Amino acid sequence: MTRLRLGFLASHGGTSMRSIVTAIDGGELDADARILICNNADAPALAFARERGMSARHISAKTTGSEDAADTSICEAFKDAGCTWIVMSGYLRKLGPKTLKAFEGRILNIHPALLPKFGGQGMYGRRVHEAVIASGETMSGITIHLVDGEYDHGAIIAQRDVPVLPGDTVDDLQQRITAAEPSFFVDVLKQIAGTAV
Repeated sequence: MTRLRLGFLASHGGTSMRSIVTAIDGGELDADARILICNNADAPALAFARERGMSARHISAKTTGSEDAADTSICEAFKDAGCTWIVMSGYLRKLGPKTLKAFEGRILNIHPALLPKFGGQGMYGRRVHEAVIASGETMSGITIHLVDGEYDHGAIIAQRDVPVLPGDTVDDLQQRITAAEPSFFVDVLKQIAGTAV
């Protein structure tokens, strides 16, 4: 069993990152939270990471001058931090080719639906739940998948069903899924840690 050395990407609050770091701090997950990278200088996730002594950086095309330079900076930051796995925690940008290649098969994303349904560009947050309710589905859920060059496309690692109950509003479904996501991501990382080489 190899201790996971985690890097995180977030655009705003970093809900999954927060739950994973809390699980690490509480001894529930044997891993190191090495670095958080945000594309948004005002992301609350940055303050959370810094309060816990993690390296926390704002890297974007604005700070580096181009998407290509941002990709290079992100990739190098993760390498310099010694990361073995990358966790996307509400990161609303596509990863660049350098980062994807350097960490191929080791970048995880969580999506608030059962992929391949209700995924792809523009399908995040409330929009996903609106589409699920509008379609009349009786089951939604959570997917953790590997990240590749397309939105919500990589190999599915794990899924957890979350029922759509009669009379559910978009808010009801979103709250139920949001409540289930943190423990699910921690459980999946525990499984990966047990098999990581």
